[in-house]
Amino acid sequence: MSDPFVQIDGVDLRYGGPGGVLAVSGLTLAVNKGEFAAVVGPSGCGKSTLMRLVTGLHLPQSGTVRVGGQLVTKPVSIAGMAFQNPTMLPWRTTLENILLPLEIVEKHRHRLRQHKAEYVAKAEKLLATVGLKGFGDKYPWQLSGGMQQRANLCRALIHEPELLMLDEPSLGLAPLIVKEIFRIVSELRRTGVAILLIEQNARAALQVADYGYVLETGALVMQGPAAELAANPRVVETYLGLARNAGDR
Repeated sequence: MSDPFVQIDGVDLRYGGPGGVLAVSGLTLAVNKGEFAAVVGPSGCGKSTLMRLVTGLHLPQSGTVRVGGQLVTKPVSIAGMAFQNPTMLPWRTTLENILLPLEIVEKHRHRLRQHKAEYVAKAEKLLATVGLKGFGDKYPWQLSGGMQQRANLCRALIHEPELLMLDEPSLGLAPLIVKEIFRIVSELRRTGVAILLIEQNARAALQVADYGYVLETGALVMQGPAAELAANPRVVETYLGLARNAGDR
């Protein structure tokens, strides 16, 4: 069996240094290629901190984070990220927003200049995949919240990342839209991409993920196949009826 694509071993992180606020403690988890892993828990439990650790935006005070077999010591470029609230530039079309990551990273910028038509075709194909065919020329303010979140997913996938990370993609969306977005993400497993979902909506997350992790106050308290966690009485009682709250540390 190959090594996990994402491997976190015994990670501790306090904001503000050793005496600061505890964010995560003794955290250990793994995500394989082609696997859909969900990290669930209440607001403030450390889920978004975990995302920042995996992407290299934060570095642990102890323990290690590896992505693609490499020790994370700086921001990771092989990850695609879809954030809680899609930040789309209002003066750019949806298609231009999707292509934006290729303009930011130098190695992609050169290819975009040389192969613009190829990337435009790819962006349009992604839009069709998420049910937004023909919306590439629309501006963000012309899209609903659910449509913006789907366009946000296209932007995360445009450079063919080996790891897709999603931070609370269900936030503020209607249940039917959440179900559709998670269905689309779930199908991406067939491409071999590793998927790490950070989500407070435990019910929706565990319905689609392969494996689940439950965080409480920065520590991992439960893990296992998502279907088993969804049937666990403690998870059912504590999380599956949990009301949605805005924000996470």
